[in-house]
Amino acid sequence: MAAVQGGLVDAVEEKNLKSESAADGLTNNSANDGRALSTSPGSSSSSGSSKAAAAGPPEDQQTLLAVLQFLKKNKLTESVDILRREAGLPEDSLDGKGADSSGTGAGGAAGSGEFGGVDASSLLSRVTVSVPQASSKAGAEDQPDVNVVLSAYSQQGDPALYEVYYSGLKKFIETVLDCHRAELSQVFYPLFVHMYLELVYNNHETVSKAFFEKFSGDQECYYVDDLRVLSSLTKKEHMRGNETLLDFRTSKFVLRISRDSYQLLKRHLQERQNNQIWNIIQEHLYIDIFDGMPRSKSQIDAMSGSLAGEAKREANKTKVYYGLLKEPEIELPLDDEDEEAENEEGKPKKKKPKKDSMGSKSKKQDPNAPSQTRIPLPELKDSDKLDKIMYMKEATKKIRLGPDNLPSICFYSFLNAYQGLTAVDFTDDSSQVAGGFADSTVRVWSLTPKKLRKVKSAADLNLIDKESDDVLERIMDEKTASESKILHGHSGPVYGISFSPDRNYLLSSSEDGTIRLWSLQTFTCLVGYKGHNYPVWDTQFSPHGYYFVSGGHDRVARLWATDHYQPLRMFAGHLADITCTRFHPNSNYLATGSSDRTIRLWDVLNGNCVRIFTGHKGPIHALAFSNNGKFLASGATDGRVLLWDIGHGLMVGELKGHTDTIYSLKFSRDSEILASGSMDNTVRLWDAMKAFDDLETDDFTAATGHIHLQDNSQELLLGTYLSKSTPVVHLHFTRRNLLLAAGAYNP
Repeated sequence: MAAVQGGLVDAVEEKNLKSESAADGLTNNSANDGRALSTSPGSSSSSGSSKAAAAGPPEDQQTLLAVLQFLKKNKLTESVDILRREAGLPEDSLDGKGADSSGTGAGGAAGSGEFGGVDASSLLSRVTVSVPQASSKAGAEDQPDVNVVLSAYSQQGDPALYEVYYSGLKKFIETVLDCHRAELSQVFYPLFVHMYLELVYNNHETVSKAFFEKFSGDQECYYVDDLRVLSSLTKKEHMRGNETLLDFRTSKFVLRISRDSYQLLKRHLQERQNNQIWNIIQEHLYIDIFDGMPRSKSQIDAMSGSLAGEAKREANKTKVYYGLLKEPEIELPLDDEDEEAENEEGKPKKKKPKKDSMGSKSKKQDPNAPSQTRIPLPELKDSDKLDKIMYMKEATKKIRLGPDNLPSICFYSFLNAYQGLTAVDFTDDSSQVAGGFADSTVRVWSLTPKKLRKVKSAADLNLIDKESDDVLERIMDEKTASESKILHGHSGPVYGISFSPDRNYLLSSSEDGTIRLWSLQTFTCLVGYKGHNYPVWDTQFSPHGYYFVSGGHDRVARLWATDHYQPLRMFAGHLADITCTRFHPNSNYLATGSSDRTIRLWDVLNGNCVRIFTGHKGPIHALAFSNNGKFLASGATDGRVLLWDIGHGLMVGELKGHTDTIYSLKFSRDSEILASGSMDNTVRLWDAMKAFDDLETDDFTAATGHIHLQDNSQELLLGTYLSKSTPVVHLHFTRRNLLLAAGAYNP
């Protein structure tokens, strides 16, 4: 069945379709199902009888005959009969004489191959065929739907009227009440893009150029980069295989508008019979209608900026188990302090309550936490238990941070890093640091007096007494001891790097499309994971080890396990490169930040996207979860840090101050302080406790998405620390809350 421009449909049926599509508020859900029959609002005022429709404008009749001819040619005889009966055409209308007689009614003779002096093929070009034709070229295997995607632009009106339509709508929106103007202004950008692309696709080069020059300056400043890409598409040939175009075409631009504002827009378009704009709204926009007061300009701006508009409200309704998993119960052995207390028989019990209180947090199951067995997690080895004991001992010496007690910052500058430092990571116990470089190497340094050593060769290991207490020391080869090691293997710049929680492994991702797993015992590559076809921008180990995530230029994040060479999950949904990835502290979820200016939260168990956060005005380069798992912080090229409530799926804070891209974010061990590092050579500390404590969950209006962000960045900023000329690439809080920062000195 084909969509007919002009609307040769029974008007009563059409009105029913219209009322159904408008009634549910989410216009595109229902409108698209009946798009083959649905036409522009203006045509609903035409006569109700099908015969009157058949005797309508000659252009419409010619188009109908062209459609019938096409259906007959493809042997769709039942469809031909149904359409012919609905239009009230005689049975011989497709014969040469029928065509001639109907053609002469239009004022001109027509032969069997032409209708009204118009070539049948040119008539067909005005018709959008819903059945996609097989692509003649099998070459575009990576994007098989390009021709189908572009074909929707073949239906178009008079190119000269595009400017008039757009100007008319602009004038109308500028004259409506202030409360509606901000909401309706959201329509400008998607309409501008689709009208421009429609003109380009139909070879109206001069008109499209004039249209772009006249209206591109009216768009919001955060779409500047997209408009720059769009301005390079001036010919139909440029559109094929263009990623940005396919993004606009395949994903509906989401607008969140109050019911009152939507009714105003709909009424205006119906009165003006502005079919062209209405068709684009039906075809390419998803209008998420809510009941209540319209949003203000500041509220809309806070959530706008992504490649495909705002997130649908349904996208953030899924329950997320953001609580922490119950920690395994580990008995703390007696340390030196306890031994001293043992000498006095009455005092040992004083120490015990302190030890028990440490475990008391983990003994209570968090009601918002997932079950322990929701996803399979690796069992704790003896070495892991020892590490947990060390961690708990360190935690007793941890400094409580706050506005009056800021952390000390230790900055590691990579000097003479002419290999181009691209990524940094610290081990959890802060004993080692690794750097990824543009010359395809990975370098590991020891930050303690203990040097890096390799395991002895197999022959030497056979000579060792395996029963001795210090066997772990004996297996290390002292001859190989050095302060740093270089790992060779990648064939392109290394963009992502991550230590495993047990410090035995290191992950690195590269432009060569691979992720490599390195052993920190032998300093050799154990596995090369191949799944991405393009550069992999980031990779990160799960907090529980075993699992890791990667994301890159192919827009798909992948979940891996160290003992599988194929990915376990693939998370598809972003419209541009995935630039950063982070695991939730409970390992059941992971977050991805993208160049499409959105953040997505994915469920590791089933691969579903459970949250979409919009609000950044540039590609996202930094993500950090608070240690209690409730909140997420994100940083981007727009220099802003945004804070998100994961449970409610809402933005809850905006921290402004940086003047360049934010490359690293980190919460202190108890999430009292948030540290941000940027390309503006500064580290800034923010009062995270105050930012989150000021929130009143009763005020959350998730139903309408109304958020009132306080402009209190200066109150929350606790300190700014400037390096001489070193962009901050990575931040890390030690177990005692000392802040470590790293970057390459830029002379």
